[in-house]
Amino acid sequence: MPARLSRGASGAIRRFAGWLTRGSVGHPMPEGVDYWQELRESPSQMEICFAVFAHVLELDEEGEPVNEDHAGRRAAAWLYRYCTGELPPGEPDFEPWECALH
Repeated sequence: MPARLSRGASGAIRRFAGWLTRGSVGHPMPEGVDYWQELRESPSQMEICFAVFAHVLELDEEGEPVNEDHAGRRAAAWLYRYCTGELPPGEPDFEPWECALH
């Protein structure tokens, strides 16, 4: 495993940050839910959202991401649950390791 993030892993994190800041969540948010307002009131929740993405993201032997879409979907599901109090339809509940802050 390389000592630095690969270009692919760095790109996955950058794309996720852009996705989050542009408001283009992976799961459609219910009408009228402003997740930016929710995150502004509790910025530590954005930390958890990034943690979910980072914990779920898997890298191959060269450090390249192999499940970026899945990691983004899980982070979006977490954000959806934070804003609405429930998971998106069909999404499994979170394992403790997915939301852990280290």
